[in-house]
Amino acid sequence: MRIVTLNEGAMKNLLEEMLKRDPNNYESYTKTVQSIVDQVKAKGDEALFAFTKEFDKAEVSAENVRVSQEEIEEAYRQVKPELLAVMKRSLENIRSYHEKQKRNSWFDAKPDGTILGQKVTPLASAGVYVPGGKAAYPSSVLMNIIPAQVAGVERIVMVTPPGKDGRVNPVTLTAAHLAGATEVYRVGGAQAVAALAFGTQSIPRVDKIVGPGNIFVALAKKAVYGHVSIDSIAGPSEILVIADGGANPRYVAADLLSQAEHDELASAILVTDSRELAQAVSDEVDGFLKVLSRREIIEKSLENYGYILVVDSMEQAAQAANAIAPEHLEIVTANPFELMTKIRNAGAIFLGEYSSEPLGDYYAGPNHILPTNGTARFFSPLNVDDFVKKSSIIYYSREALTAAHRDIEAFAEAEGLTAHANSIKVRFE
Repeated sequence: MRIVTLNEGAMKNLLEEMLKRDPNNYESYTKTVQSIVDQVKAKGDEALFAFTKEFDKAEVSAENVRVSQEEIEEAYRQVKPELLAVMKRSLENIRSYHEKQKRNSWFDAKPDGTILGQKVTPLASAGVYVPGGKAAYPSSVLMNIIPAQVAGVERIVMVTPPGKDGRVNPVTLTAAHLAGATEVYRVGGAQAVAALAFGTQSIPRVDKIVGPGNIFVALAKKAVYGHVSIDSIAGPSEILVIADGGANPRYVAADLLSQAEHDELASAILVTDSRELAQAVSDEVDGFLKVLSRREIIEKSLENYGYILVVDSMEQAAQAANAIAPEHLEIVTANPFELMTKIRNAGAIFLGEYSSEPLGDYYAGPNHILPTNGTARFFSPLNVDDFVKKSSIIYYSREALTAAHRDIEAFAEAEGLTAHANSIKVRFE
Protein backbone atom coordinates (compact mmCIF):
# COMPACT_ATOMS: atom_id res chain seq x y z
CA MET A 1 0.00 0.00 0.00
CA ARG A 2 1.17 3.54 -0.69
CA ILE A 3 2.39 5.40 2.39
CA VAL A 4 1.73 9.16 2.40
CA THR A 5 2.69 11.80 4.94
CA LEU A 6 -0.55 13.66 5.57
CA ASN A 7 -0.59 17.40 5.01
CA GLU A 8 -3.18 19.84 3.73
CA GLY A 9 -2.37 19.19 0.08
CA ALA A 10 -2.42 15.41 0.47
CA MET A 11 -5.78 15.55 2.25
CA LYS A 12 -7.27 17.74 -0.48
CA ASN A 13 -6.10 15.31 -3.17
CA LEU A 14 -7.39 12.33 -1.23
CA LEU A 15 -10.86 13.81 -0.78
CA GLU A 16 -11.04 14.65 -4.47
CA GLU A 17 -10.11 11.06 -5.36
CA MET A 18 -12.70 9.66 -2.96
CA LEU A 19 -15.47 11.80 -4.41
CA LYS A 20 -14.90 10.25 -7.84
CA ARG A 21 -16.61 7.15 -6.44
CA ASP A 22 -19.90 9.03 -5.89
CA PRO A 23 -22.80 7.34 -7.77
CA ASN A 24 -23.98 10.81 -8.78
CA ASN A 25 -20.91 11.07 -11.01
CA TYR A 26 -21.95 8.21 -13.28
CA GLU A 27 -23.95 10.33 -15.69
CA SER A 28 -23.42 7.84 -18.54
CA TYR A 29 -25.85 5.45 -16.80
CA THR A 30 -28.49 8.03 -15.90
CA LYS A 31 -30.38 8.04 -19.22
CA THR A 32 -30.43 4.25 -19.36
CA VAL A 33 -31.81 3.99 -15.83
CA GLN A 34 -34.39 6.73 -16.41
CA SER A 35 -35.60 4.92 -19.53
CA ILE A 36 -36.05 1.68 -17.57
CA VAL A 37 -37.92 3.50 -14.80
CA ASP A 38 -40.18 5.31 -17.27
CA GLN A 39 -41.05 2.12 -19.15
CA VAL A 40 -41.96 0.22 -15.99
CA LYS A 41 -44.05 3.18 -14.82
CA ALA A 42 -45.91 3.26 -18.15
CA LYS A 43 -46.19 -0.44 -18.99
CA GLY A 44 -46.08 -2.16 -15.59
CA ASP A 45 -45.63 -5.93 -15.68
CA GLU A 46 -44.94 -6.00 -19.40
CA ALA A 47 -41.78 -3.90 -19.05
CA LEU A 48 -40.81 -5.46 -15.72
CA PHE A 49 -40.83 -9.00 -17.10
CA ALA A 50 -39.14 -7.99 -20.36
CA PHE A 51 -36.25 -6.35 -18.51
CA THR A 52 -35.94 -9.37 -16.21
CA LYS A 53 -35.55 -11.60 -19.25
CA GLU A 54 -33.08 -9.18 -20.88
CA PHE A 55 -30.83 -8.58 -17.87
CA ASP A 56 -31.25 -11.69 -15.69
CA LYS A 57 -32.04 -14.20 -18.47
CA ALA A 58 -34.99 -15.46 -16.43
CA GLU A 59 -38.57 -16.07 -17.53
CA VAL A 60 -40.93 -14.35 -15.08
CA SER A 61 -44.68 -13.88 -15.41
CA ALA A 62 -47.62 -12.67 -13.37
CA GLU A 63 -48.19 -16.30 -12.31
CA ASN A 64 -44.74 -16.84 -10.79
CA VAL A 65 -43.25 -13.40 -10.02
CA ARG A 66 -44.22 -13.73 -6.36
CA VAL A 67 -42.32 -16.42 -4.46
CA SER A 68 -44.70 -19.06 -3.16
CA GLN A 69 -44.97 -20.57 0.30
CA GLU A 70 -43.89 -23.90 -1.17
CA GLU A 71 -40.66 -22.33 -2.43
CA ILE A 72 -39.98 -20.85 1.00
CA GLU A 73 -40.45 -24.27 2.61
CA GLU A 74 -38.14 -25.82 0.02
CA ALA A 75 -35.53 -23.12 0.71
CA TYR A 76 -35.47 -24.05 4.39
CA ARG A 77 -34.71 -27.64 3.44
CA GLN A 78 -31.76 -26.53 1.31
CA VAL A 79 -30.05 -24.34 3.92
CA LYS A 80 -27.53 -26.04 6.18
CA PRO A 81 -28.80 -26.28 9.78
CA GLU A 82 -25.57 -24.71 11.06
CA LEU A 83 -26.06 -21.61 8.91
CA LEU A 84 -29.72 -21.41 9.86
CA ALA A 85 -28.72 -21.40 13.55
CA VAL A 86 -26.17 -18.64 12.95
CA MET A 87 -28.75 -16.50 11.12
CA LYS A 88 -31.19 -16.91 14.00
CA ARG A 89 -28.59 -15.79 16.56
CA SER A 90 -27.64 -12.82 14.40
CA LEU A 91 -31.31 -11.95 13.96
CA GLU A 92 -31.87 -11.85 17.70
CA ASN A 93 -28.89 -9.52 18.19
CA ILE A 94 -30.13 -7.21 15.44
CA ARG A 95 -33.69 -7.21 16.78
CA SER A 96 -32.57 -6.54 20.36
CA TYR A 97 -30.46 -3.57 19.27
CA HIS A 98 -33.19 -2.03 17.13
CA GLU A 99 -35.89 -2.52 19.78
CA LYS A 100 -33.99 0.07 21.85
CA GLN A 101 -34.48 2.63 19.04
CA LYS A 102 -38.29 2.60 19.18
CA ARG A 103 -39.97 5.90 20.03
CA ASN A 104 -43.41 6.53 21.47
CA SER A 105 -45.92 9.24 20.70
CA TRP A 106 -45.97 12.00 23.31
CA PHE A 107 -48.36 14.71 24.48
CA ASP A 108 -47.73 17.75 26.67
CA ALA A 109 -50.89 19.21 28.29
CA LYS A 110 -50.53 22.52 30.13
CA PRO A 111 -52.87 24.31 32.57
CA ASP A 112 -53.39 27.17 30.07
CA GLY A 113 -55.55 24.91 27.86
CA THR A 114 -52.97 23.84 25.28
CA ILE A 115 -52.03 20.31 24.29
CA LEU A 116 -49.03 19.81 22.01
CA GLY A 117 -47.59 16.50 20.96
CA GLN A 118 -46.14 14.18 18.37
CA LYS A 119 -47.86 11.11 16.96
CA VAL A 120 -45.49 8.38 15.75
CA THR A 121 -46.94 6.13 13.03
CA PRO A 122 -45.25 3.24 11.19
CA LEU A 123 -45.14 3.41 7.42
CA ALA A 124 -47.80 1.21 5.87
CA SER A 125 -45.35 -0.49 3.51
CA ALA A 126 -41.64 -0.73 2.75
CA GLY A 127 -39.70 -2.27 -0.12
CA VAL A 128 -36.37 -3.95 0.50
CA TYR A 129 -33.89 -4.43 -2.34
CA VAL A 130 -31.45 -7.32 -1.92
CA PRO A 131 -28.73 -8.12 -4.50
CA GLY A 132 -29.12 -11.62 -5.90
CA GLY A 133 -28.35 -13.86 -8.82
CA LYS A 134 -25.60 -16.31 -7.88
CA ALA A 135 -24.65 -14.41 -4.71
CA ALA A 136 -26.44 -14.57 -1.38
CA TYR A 137 -26.46 -11.71 1.14
CA PRO A 138 -28.55 -12.91 4.09
CA SER A 139 -26.94 -10.32 6.37
CA SER A 140 -28.35 -7.49 4.20
CA VAL A 141 -31.75 -9.16 4.27
CA LEU A 142 -31.79 -9.15 8.08
CA MET A 143 -30.39 -5.62 8.39
CA ASN A 144 -33.02 -4.13 6.07
CA ILE A 145 -36.11 -6.03 7.15
CA ILE A 146 -35.75 -6.18 10.94
CA PRO A 147 -35.82 -2.40 11.60
CA ALA A 148 -38.98 -2.16 9.49
CA GLN A 149 -40.54 -5.05 11.36
CA VAL A 150 -39.58 -3.57 14.75
CA ALA A 151 -41.05 -0.22 13.67
CA GLY A 152 -44.39 -1.90 12.99
CA VAL A 153 -44.51 -1.78 9.18
CA GLU A 154 -47.31 -4.15 8.18
CA ARG A 155 -46.28 -4.82 4.57
CA ILE A 156 -42.58 -5.55 3.99
CA VAL A 157 -41.82 -6.41 0.38
CA MET A 158 -38.49 -7.87 -0.71
CA VAL A 159 -37.29 -7.88 -4.32
CA THR A 160 -34.19 -9.72 -5.47
CA PRO A 161 -32.87 -10.79 -8.89
CA PRO A 162 -33.46 -14.44 -9.76
CA GLY A 163 -30.90 -16.82 -11.20
CA LYS A 164 -31.16 -17.85 -14.83
CA ASP A 165 -33.41 -20.70 -13.69
CA GLY A 166 -35.82 -18.13 -12.26
CA ARG A 167 -35.25 -19.22 -8.68
CA VAL A 168 -34.33 -17.09 -5.69
CA ASN A 169 -31.25 -18.06 -3.71
CA PRO A 170 -32.50 -20.31 -0.86
CA VAL A 171 -30.31 -18.63 1.77
CA THR A 172 -31.67 -15.20 0.82
CA LEU A 173 -35.21 -16.51 0.83
CA THR A 174 -34.82 -18.20 4.21
CA ALA A 175 -33.37 -15.02 5.76
CA ALA A 176 -36.29 -12.98 4.40
CA HIS A 177 -38.82 -15.33 5.95
CA LEU A 178 -36.98 -15.39 9.28
CA ALA A 179 -36.81 -11.60 9.40
CA GLY A 180 -40.49 -11.07 8.64
CA ALA A 181 -40.88 -10.23 4.94
CA THR A 182 -44.54 -10.44 3.96
CA GLU A 183 -43.94 -10.70 0.20
CA VAL A 184 -40.95 -11.69 -1.95
CA TYR A 185 -40.71 -11.04 -5.70
CA ARG A 186 -38.14 -12.51 -8.10
CA VAL A 187 -37.16 -9.29 -9.89
CA GLY A 188 -34.13 -7.04 -9.54
CA GLY A 189 -32.25 -4.10 -11.00
CA ALA A 190 -33.62 -0.65 -11.82
CA GLN A 191 -36.83 -2.29 -13.05
CA ALA A 192 -37.56 -3.73 -9.59
CA VAL A 193 -37.00 -0.34 -7.95
CA ALA A 194 -39.42 1.23 -10.42
CA ALA A 195 -42.00 -1.49 -9.73
CA LEU A 196 -41.80 -0.80 -5.99
CA ALA A 197 -42.08 2.95 -6.52
CA PHE A 198 -44.98 3.05 -8.98
CA GLY A 199 -46.58 -0.38 -8.68
CA THR A 200 -47.40 -2.82 -11.47
CA GLN A 201 -50.26 -5.23 -12.05
CA SER A 202 -48.44 -7.81 -9.90
CA ILE A 203 -46.55 -5.67 -7.38
CA PRO A 204 -48.42 -2.98 -5.41
CA ARG A 205 -46.37 0.16 -4.75
CA VAL A 206 -44.67 0.83 -1.41
CA ASP A 207 -44.02 3.96 0.65
CA LYS A 208 -40.25 3.59 1.04
CA ILE A 209 -37.42 1.69 -0.66
CA VAL A 210 -34.28 0.64 1.18
CA GLY A 211 -31.33 -1.63 0.51
CA PRO A 212 -28.02 -1.72 -1.37
CA GLY A 213 -27.42 -2.50 -5.02
CA ASN A 214 -25.24 -1.78 -8.02
CA ILE A 215 -25.01 1.57 -9.84
CA PHE A 216 -28.27 0.90 -11.71
CA VAL A 217 -30.13 0.28 -8.46
CA ALA A 218 -28.58 3.36 -6.81
CA LEU A 219 -29.51 5.64 -9.70
CA ALA A 220 -33.01 4.13 -9.93
CA LYS A 221 -33.58 4.95 -6.26
CA LYS A 222 -32.45 8.49 -6.99
CA ALA A 223 -34.85 8.66 -9.96
CA VAL A 224 -37.92 7.60 -7.95
CA TYR A 225 -37.15 9.68 -4.85
CA GLY A 226 -40.08 12.00 -4.22
CA HIS A 227 -42.59 9.48 -5.50
CA VAL A 228 -41.45 7.32 -2.59
CA SER A 229 -38.96 7.77 0.20
CA ILE A 230 -35.56 6.07 0.04
CA ASP A 231 -32.85 5.36 2.60
CA SER A 232 -29.88 6.79 0.67
CA ILE A 233 -27.97 6.50 -2.59
CA ALA A 234 -25.29 4.06 -1.52
CA GLY A 235 -21.76 4.26 -2.88
CA PRO A 236 -18.90 1.75 -2.72
CA SER A 237 -17.85 0.34 0.64
CA GLU A 238 -15.05 1.89 2.69
CA ILE A 239 -13.06 1.46 5.89
CA LEU A 240 -10.76 3.80 7.78
CA VAL A 241 -8.59 2.48 10.61
CA ILE A 242 -6.94 4.80 13.14
CA ALA A 243 -4.09 2.91 14.82
CA ASP A 244 -1.17 3.86 17.03
CA GLY A 245 2.23 2.19 17.29
CA GLY A 246 0.91 -0.43 19.70
CA ALA A 247 -1.59 -1.89 17.23
CA ASN A 248 -1.14 -5.37 15.80
CA PRO A 249 -0.18 -4.80 12.13
CA ARG A 250 -1.55 -8.20 11.08
CA TYR A 251 -4.98 -7.36 12.53
CA VAL A 252 -4.99 -3.93 10.91
CA ALA A 253 -4.00 -5.30 7.50
CA ALA A 254 -6.69 -7.99 7.67
CA ASP A 255 -9.33 -5.40 8.55
CA LEU A 256 -8.35 -3.11 5.68
CA LEU A 257 -8.63 -5.99 3.23
CA SER A 258 -12.05 -6.99 4.57
CA GLN A 259 -13.49 -3.98 2.74
CA ALA A 260 -11.10 -3.82 -0.20
CA GLU A 261 -12.44 -7.19 -1.38
CA HIS A 262 -15.95 -5.78 -1.98
CA ASP A 263 -15.18 -4.25 -5.36
CA GLU A 264 -12.61 -2.23 -7.27
CA LEU A 265 -14.12 1.06 -6.05
CA ALA A 266 -13.93 0.12 -2.37
CA SER A 267 -11.65 2.24 -0.20
CA ALA A 268 -9.29 1.11 2.59
CA ILE A 269 -7.34 3.72 4.55
CA LEU A 270 -5.05 3.48 7.57
CA VAL A 271 -4.25 6.63 9.56
CA THR A 272 -1.37 6.22 12.03
CA ASP A 273 1.19 8.29 13.92
CA SER A 274 3.74 5.45 13.61
CA ARG A 275 5.79 5.07 10.43
CA GLU A 276 6.97 1.69 11.72
CA LEU A 277 3.38 0.46 11.93
CA ALA A 278 2.68 1.89 8.48
CA GLN A 279 5.43 -0.18 6.92
CA ALA A 280 4.54 -3.29 8.92
CA VAL A 281 0.90 -3.09 7.81
CA SER A 282 1.95 -2.63 4.19
CA ASP A 283 4.12 -5.76 4.46
CA GLU A 284 1.26 -7.74 6.02
CA VAL A 285 -1.05 -6.68 3.21
CA ASP A 286 1.43 -8.04 0.67
CA GLY A 287 1.49 -11.32 2.55
CA PHE A 288 -2.29 -11.66 2.68
CA LEU A 289 -2.60 -10.93 -1.03
CA LYS A 290 -0.71 -14.12 -1.80
CA VAL A 291 -3.43 -16.28 -0.22
CA LEU A 292 -6.76 -14.40 -0.47
CA SER A 293 -9.22 -15.60 -3.12
CA ARG A 294 -10.33 -12.15 -4.34
CA ARG A 295 -6.78 -10.95 -4.94
CA GLU A 296 -7.41 -9.21 -8.27
CA ILE A 297 -10.30 -7.13 -6.90
CA ILE A 298 -8.33 -6.24 -3.74
CA GLU A 299 -5.25 -5.18 -5.70
CA LYS A 300 -7.31 -2.90 -7.95
CA SER A 301 -9.12 -1.42 -4.95
CA LEU A 302 -5.87 -0.68 -3.12
CA GLU A 303 -4.27 0.71 -6.28
CA ASN A 304 -7.14 3.15 -6.74
CA TYR A 305 -8.31 3.97 -3.21
CA GLY A 306 -5.93 2.37 -0.71
CA TYR A 307 -3.80 4.66 1.47
CA ILE A 308 -1.67 4.60 4.58
CA LEU A 309 -1.60 8.14 5.96
CA VAL A 310 1.11 9.05 8.47
CA VAL A 311 0.15 11.88 10.85
CA ASP A 312 1.91 13.76 13.64
CA SER A 313 -0.67 13.05 16.35
CA MET A 314 -3.91 11.30 17.18
CA GLU A 315 -5.55 14.73 17.15
CA GLN A 316 -4.61 15.04 13.47
CA ALA A 317 -5.82 11.48 12.89
CA ALA A 318 -9.25 12.39 14.28
CA GLN A 319 -9.36 15.47 12.06
CA ALA A 320 -8.57 13.33 9.03
CA ALA A 321 -11.32 10.86 9.93
CA ASN A 322 -13.85 13.66 10.32
CA ALA A 323 -12.89 15.08 6.93
CA ILE A 324 -13.23 11.70 5.19
CA ALA A 325 -16.39 10.74 7.15
CA PRO A 326 -15.95 6.99 6.55
CA GLU A 327 -18.64 4.34 6.38
CA HIS A 328 -16.70 2.13 8.81
CA LEU A 329 -14.20 3.53 11.32
CA GLU A 330 -12.00 1.32 13.49
CA ILE A 331 -10.04 2.86 16.37
CA VAL A 332 -7.20 0.59 17.44
CA THR A 333 -5.30 2.68 19.98
CA ALA A 334 -4.27 2.49 23.61
CA ASN A 335 -7.45 4.33 24.63
CA PRO A 336 -10.00 4.06 21.82
CA PHE A 337 -12.88 5.38 23.93
CA GLU A 338 -11.08 8.67 24.49
CA LEU A 339 -10.38 9.15 20.79
CA MET A 340 -13.98 8.24 19.95
CA THR A 341 -15.15 11.43 21.68
CA LYS A 342 -13.32 13.45 19.00
CA ILE A 343 -15.09 11.71 16.10
CA ARG A 344 -18.02 13.57 14.59
CA ASN A 345 -18.43 11.85 11.23
CA ALA A 346 -18.58 8.08 10.84
CA GLY A 347 -21.26 5.54 9.96
CA ALA A 348 -20.19 2.91 12.49
CA ILE A 349 -17.34 3.12 15.01
CA PHE A 350 -15.52 -0.06 16.10
CA LEU A 351 -13.42 0.22 19.25
CA GLY A 352 -10.40 -1.93 20.12
CA GLU A 353 -8.51 -4.68 18.36
CA TYR A 354 -11.22 -7.32 18.85
CA SER A 355 -14.02 -5.24 17.31
CA SER A 356 -13.23 -5.71 13.64
CA GLU A 357 -15.61 -4.52 10.94
CA PRO A 358 -17.14 -7.94 10.02
CA LEU A 359 -18.48 -8.12 13.59
CA GLY A 360 -20.80 -5.27 12.61
CA ASP A 361 -21.53 -6.70 9.18
CA TYR A 362 -22.92 -9.94 10.46
CA TYR A 363 -23.54 -10.30 14.14
CA ALA A 364 -23.26 -7.57 16.80
CA GLY A 365 -26.67 -5.96 16.16
CA PRO A 366 -26.16 -2.36 14.95
CA ASN A 367 -27.19 -1.90 11.35
CA HIS A 368 -24.64 -2.38 8.59
CA ILE A 369 -26.57 -0.25 6.07
CA LEU A 370 -24.37 2.81 6.55
CA PRO A 371 -23.73 6.21 4.90
CA THR A 372 -20.93 6.08 2.32
CA ASN A 373 -18.74 8.45 0.35
CA GLY A 374 -18.57 11.18 2.98
CA THR A 375 -22.32 11.28 3.64
CA ALA A 376 -21.75 10.31 7.28
CA ARG A 377 -21.42 14.08 7.69
CA PHE A 378 -25.22 14.26 7.57
CA PHE A 379 -26.68 10.72 7.28
CA SER A 380 -27.12 7.98 9.90
CA PRO A 381 -27.18 4.18 9.70
CA LEU A 382 -30.48 2.59 8.70
CA ASN A 383 -32.65 2.47 11.84
CA VAL A 384 -36.18 2.18 13.17
CA ASP A 385 -36.80 5.91 12.64
CA ASP A 386 -36.44 5.30 8.89
CA PHE A 387 -39.67 3.32 8.94
CA VAL A 388 -41.92 5.69 10.91
CA LYS A 389 -43.32 9.13 10.29
CA LYS A 390 -44.25 11.79 12.80
CA SER A 391 -47.34 13.99 12.91
CA SER A 392 -47.57 17.14 15.02
CA ILE A 393 -50.54 17.38 17.41
CA ILE A 394 -51.95 20.84 18.29
CA TYR A 395 -54.93 21.66 20.54
CA TYR A 396 -55.89 25.10 21.93
CA SER A 397 -58.94 25.80 24.04
CA ARG A 398 -60.83 29.11 23.52
CA GLU A 399 -59.16 30.50 26.59
CA ALA A 400 -55.69 29.59 25.31
CA LEU A 401 -56.40 31.12 21.87
CA THR A 402 -57.77 34.28 23.51
CA ALA A 403 -54.36 34.91 25.04
CA ALA A 404 -52.55 34.41 21.74
CA HIS A 405 -54.89 35.59 18.96
CA ARG A 406 -53.59 39.14 18.62
CA ASP A 407 -50.01 37.88 18.25
CA ILE A 408 -51.05 35.46 15.51
CA GLU A 409 -53.06 38.09 13.65
CA ALA A 410 -50.14 40.53 13.78
CA PHE A 411 -47.77 37.90 12.40
CA ALA A 412 -50.14 37.01 9.54
CA GLU A 413 -50.77 40.64 8.62
CA ALA A 414 -47.02 41.35 8.61
CA GLU A 415 -46.69 38.68 5.94
CA GLY A 416 -49.59 40.10 3.94
CA LEU A 417 -51.69 36.98 4.49
CA THR A 418 -54.98 38.55 5.48
CA ALA A 419 -56.99 35.33 5.12
CA HIS A 420 -54.68 33.74 7.69
CA ALA A 421 -55.38 36.62 10.07
CA ASN A 422 -59.10 36.44 9.36
CA SER A 423 -59.18 32.74 10.24
CA ILE A 424 -58.26 33.78 13.78
CA LYS A 425 -60.29 37.01 13.95
CA VAL A 426 -63.66 35.42 13.12
CA ARG A 427 -63.45 33.41 16.33
CA PHE A 428 -63.55 36.62 18.37
CA GLU A 429 -66.21 38.63 16.54
